[in-house]
Amino acid sequence: MDSLSELINLLNSNDKKLFKQFLERKNKRADVKNLQLLKLIETDDIDGLKNLYNSANSDDAYHALRKRLQDNLLLFLSQRAFESNHSETHNALRLVVVGRFLLENDVIKTAFKCLEKAERLAEHLEQFNLLNEVLLLKIQYAHLSGAENLDALTTRFMQNQLYMQREAKLNMAYAFLRQELQQIHQKGKIVNLTALVISTIRRYKISMQELMTYKSVYQILFIANEYAAIQQNYALIERHINRTNQFIQGQTQNKQPYLFYHLSILYFLANFHLRRKNFAGSKTYLNDMMTLMETDSRYYSLFYLRHQLLAALNAFYTGFADDAILLLQKSLSGAKHTSKPEDVEDARVCLAMFLALCNNKGSLKQLTLLTRTDAWYEKQMGMLWAIRKNLMEILIQAQFANIELAMSRLNSFRRRYKKYLLKTSEERVLVFLKLVEKYLIKPDIAFEPSYKKAVVNQLNEAGNNDIFSLSFIAWLIARCEKKTTFQVVLTLISNTHQL
Repeated sequence: MDSLSELINLLNSNDKKLFKQFLERKNKRADVKNLQLLKLIETDDIDGLKNLYNSANSDDAYHALRKRLQDNLLLFLSQRAFESNHSETHNALRLVVVGRFLLENDVIKTAFKCLEKAERLAEHLEQFNLLNEVLLLKIQYAHLSGAENLDALTTRFMQNQLYMQREAKLNMAYAFLRQELQQIHQKGKIVNLTALVISTIRRYKISMQELMTYKSVYQILFIANEYAAIQQNYALIERHINRTNQFIQGQTQNKQPYLFYHLSILYFLANFHLRRKNFAGSKTYLNDMMTLMETDSRYYSLFYLRHQLLAALNAFYTGFADDAILLLQKSLSGAKHTSKPEDVEDARVCLAMFLALCNNKGSLKQLTLLTRTDAWYEKQMGMLWAIRKNLMEILIQAQFANIELAMSRLNSFRRRYKKYLLKTSEERVLVFLKLVEKYLIKPDIAFEPSYKKAVVNQLNEAGNNDIFSLSFIAWLIARCEKKTTFQVVLTLISNTHQL
C-alpha cells in the first residue's frame, strides 16, 4: 500500500467528511482535481485514476496532484490531532503556543499565567523537552514587568538540562538494546541478556537511580520480554521480573502521568506468568491492568485487545476453551478501525489456533482472514510469530483433510524459512516439520511405535516446554492417540500426560 492510501485509511467516515470540507475551503479554482482523486482512491477505481488526465504530461500532473493531496492530508491530520487530543501533554503544548502568541502581542500578564500553568503540567508529566521550551520562553521575556527572577529561572533551566541529558542517555541505551534485539531476532546472534543490559548501562554511564523510573523499567522489560520470546524460555528473564515487581510495589506516587508505562509493565508481567504456566499469577496482573485501564478511556481502547488476548489464553490453557473462544470472538467483533493491526492479527491467529485445537472447522475461516503477506508478518509481528503462523496453517489444512494444500504450504515453508532456522540453530522446528510431512504422506504412520517415539521425543527438546510449542507437539500426539489436541495439550501443560 502506498503512503497516500495509508494516510487515507487513518480517517474514519466523519474525518473524511471534514477533510473534504477542508479541501473545498482551500480550493481556489473550479478545475482542481483533489476531491476527485480522493474519491477514486477511496473506491479503488484503477480505470478512473488512469483517465484522470488526458494530456501528454498526464504522469507529471498526476504525481503533482498526489503530492499536493498528501501535503494537505498531513496538514489536516496535524490540525485534527492537535484539536482532538485532550491529554495533559497536549494541554501544556497548547498553553505554550498561546503564551508565545500573547507575549508577541504584548498581553503580558495573561501570557505569563499560561506559561506558569504549562510549566507545572510539563514538570508533573516529566516532559523535559517541553519544560525546556517553557523555561527558554520565560528567560527570553524575563526583562518584562511581571516576569520571574532571572536567577531563579536560570537555576531551573540548568536543572532541567540535567534531566534532559539523563533522558537522552536512557533513550540511546534503549535504542542500542533494540538494535541488538534485532540482531538476535533476525540473524540468530547469541547473547546473554543480563550481561548485555549491564554493559549497555556502563556504556552510556547510567546510574541505578536513573533506571528506577516507570519509563526505564518499561523499556528494559520490553527488551527482556522480546528476548525471552525469541529464546522461548521465560526463565531467562526472571531476575528482571523480580526487579520490576519490587519497583511496582515501591511506588506510592500518582500513577496517572505514567499510565501507559504502568499498563505496559502489568501486561509484560501477566505475559511472563502465563508463559511460565503460572495462570493464577497472570490473572492477578490482568485484573490490576483492567482496573487501571478503566480509569482512562484512551488507554482502555489501546490495551483492550492485548488484555483480552492474555485473558483468553489463560482461560484456554486452564481448560475453559469455550470461554476463551467467545472472549476472542467478542473482542474481534468489537475491534475498531483505530485498533492496532498487530493486536487484531494476534487475536485472530490465536482464535484460529483455539478452534483448530478443539477440532472446530471455524479455524479454516479464520485463516482466510489472515490476509497480510509473510513479509508484513515477519516485519510487524516478528520471525517467530510468522513461523508459528505458517506452521499452524499447515496443521489446520492437514487436520481437515486438505492434504495437497497442506503439502504445498509445507514445501513453501521449507523454502522460505529453512535457511533462517538453520542459521538460528532451530533444527528442532525442521525435525517437527519432517514428522508432519511423514504423517501427510502416510497418515497410518501415526500408529507405528517408532513414529510415536519420535513424536514424544520432541517433548525433551530444549525450548519445547513453552505453551505454544507444546500445542504444536500435542497436535501430533493427538493424531497418534485419536484424541482432540485440546485434550492432549491440557495434560502436557499440567504434566499429567501418560506417555
